[in-house]
Amino acid sequence: MERPGEKLKRVRERLNLTYRDVERASRQIAARRGSDDFAIALSRLADIENKGTAPTIHRIYTLCAIYRLDYEEVLRWYGVPLKLLESEATQIVLRSTHAVQFAQQHTQAAVPQPADFEIDLNKTAFLSHLAQRWGRMPLSFLNGLDIKQYRYGFIGLDDWSMYPILYPGSLVAIDQNRRRIAGGGWTNERDRPIYFLEHRNGYFCGWCTHMGENILIQPHPASNQQPLLFKFPGEIDVIGQVTGVAMLLESHKHRADRQSTKVQG
Repeated sequence: MERPGEKLKRVRERLNLTYRDVERASRQIAARRGSDDFAIALSRLADIENKGTAPTIHRIYTLCAIYRLDYEEVLRWYGVPLKLLESEATQIVLRSTHAVQFAQQHTQAAVPQPADFEIDLNKTAFLSHLAQRWGRMPLSFLNGLDIKQYRYGFIGLDDWSMYPILYPGSLVAIDQNRRRIAGGGWTNERDRPIYFLEHRNGYFCGWCTHMGENILIQPHPASNQQPLLFKFPGEIDVIGQVTGVAMLLESHKHRADRQSTKVQG
């Protein structure tokens, strides 16, 4: 099997570039970027090609620029499966609600869909019922969704503020173009907009009411949590409106288990 360094060497030779040519070009890139991290010395290039030395992220950038290579493709040569980053993240348990700030270069996300269920992704919809059909999902959970418009959030495993609409462990899609708090237009709790907000101490997800210079974050009544009041703007920022969700259906069991443990203790 051809090593990554050998592939890079083959590309260089096909372009009729010498080590000196690559070094000179890398110095130009380093000067434009204002950092020597992008520069590749002759000895380092030789190590990359012949000794299996892995280049730094800056030098991969430089080599891709000089050789006209796709950055993600070169990462794959070195065994970094960038497209699996989102699904990899779902295997790491974080208990706090947080934003998911992956790069948004993948504009299409394919997932299995029930054969007997169709959804028009061009229309705004509350997706909790669909998520119940899907169960466990990777982060890229909406087939055909234009990901460029969205950020993502994870509802912490200890965050019960919007249960049972949003289970702890849910992945949510956040439309950054919908930051203005709606004052009405819904007829029930499942139609009421849910917002994802950032505070210096963390993130919140819930119903919101704009009250003069304040925002009131309202949890679901079933959570038995108190509303939170913040100065706006100043104390809290609205990232956007939650427009999609993929939920871990078994997460509600953890709450019952934890409560049972407390009673026993």
